[in-house]
Amino acid sequence: MHGFLIVVLLDLTFDLVGSVSQLEIDKHLEYGREFLAKGQLQDALSHYHAAVEGDPTNYLTYYKRGTVYLALGKAKFALLDLNKVLELKVDFTPARLQRGNILLKQAHFNEAEIDFQDVLSVEPNNKDALYALDRLSSAREDMKFINTLIYNDDHAAVVQQITRILEICPWSSDLREQRAESHRHLGDYMSAISDIRSTTKLLSDNTEGFFKLSTWLYRLGQVEEALKEIRECLKLDPDHKECFPFYKKIRKIHKFLQDARTALENTKDYNSCIDLSNRILKEEPYEKNVQFTAFHYLCKCYTGTSNTTYAIRNCQEALEIKKEPDLICDSAEAYLAAEMFDDAIREYKNALEIEPNMQRAKQGLQKAQQRQKMSESRDYYKILGVSRNASKRDIIKAYRKQAQKWHPDNFQEGEEKKRAQKKFIDIAAAKEVLTDDEKRAKFDQGEDPLDPESGRHQQGFNPFQEFHQFHGSPFQFKFHFN
Repeated sequence: MHGFLIVVLLDLTFDLVGSVSQLEIDKHLEYGREFLAKGQLQDALSHYHAAVEGDPTNYLTYYKRGTVYLALGKAKFALLDLNKVLELKVDFTPARLQRGNILLKQAHFNEAEIDFQDVLSVEPNNKDALYALDRLSSAREDMKFINTLIYNDDHAAVVQQITRILEICPWSSDLREQRAESHRHLGDYMSAISDIRSTTKLLSDNTEGFFKLSTWLYRLGQVEEALKEIRECLKLDPDHKECFPFYKKIRKIHKFLQDARTALENTKDYNSCIDLSNRILKEEPYEKNVQFTAFHYLCKCYTGTSNTTYAIRNCQEALEIKKEPDLICDSAEAYLAAEMFDDAIREYKNALEIEPNMQRAKQGLQKAQQRQKMSESRDYYKILGVSRNASKRDIIKAYRKQAQKWHPDNFQEGEEKKRAQKKFIDIAAAKEVLTDDEKRAKFDQGEDPLDPESGRHQQGFNPFQEFHQFHGSPFQFKFHFN
């Protein structure tokens, strides 16, 4: 009697466990439906996972999960679930039709055709299967011409043909890879990159796709993006024979570019910028778009050091590769620093032809024209013999030296004294303008703040008072007006 009770209790326990398990499965299925209705696909997928684990023999649960996979764009996992559905219930037509559609989108024509024909054998008037077979036939016919077009190097026609097929077979990685190659032959790297990027999403473990993506981005000069993509290749295969050496190269170039940019824009360390940019050119002697950035930095950094000869040379090297409005303005700045006003004006006008509303070019053109006009009169920097980026201390030092040399009391009456008077007045005027931040800024913009015609000339300017104030000179000087 005692043994009989134990058996009964064990049977009841197993029944209860089975009953609870089914309740849990039903709950997961209900939650899955609710999340699917709300468009919360990941949440729905989690509950369908749990339901499949609870009952791996329910074909409908696999079908529902496969539907969610499809909505998430995960065709590979959707196919696995649909295969399982048809393994459990071979006559489940919706799954066969769904699988055929996926295979068609992947351009697997033979397998897709089998599924559609199987559907029609059960439901001869199934409109979806008939429509799919018609599209399959059209795509298969278009596919026949691709190899001939490739053989004839007619890549423009290849692109058109594959584009037409991809309307029916958008998940075909092979077709997208072939179109990418044709885009590359046509020089359209942006379109080629777009297609290859699609293949890295359509295929798992696509190291070749990531390598191509990285090399093509690098060729366009997009070094940071190229570095990101080559790292994706190494995540899949850390020792990849092509990705690893390429990664080491572009990582070094990327570091040089970052440091050169920091030196130029943040610290104004122009000499470091020049050194780093030259190292980029040494590391990369072939890819023009990578060299472009190095030449552009050299253009700006040599201008910053007032080495206008090298600045102009590197600006022109960059412009040979790519004519960008900002670069053209940088070239104009280099010419302006060299006081080659006609060339600076030409460059600013070139920038405006490309971008008519570019404020930098408009302002630069006005400055260059004013500086050209001023060059025909007084140049205060030249008068004191200092560079345009000279400090106030250097300007005062140069002023004292020049004023001491050209003070009229140093000269006998006559032409020499008259020339010294003129020189001395110009030297004092240069000191007045270049030691006053506001006046110097106006002069640098092409306006002479001491020009009487500008209406801004200050009354009471006394060059000799200025000299005594800065130098404590014992000289006595009197003007004689005849």
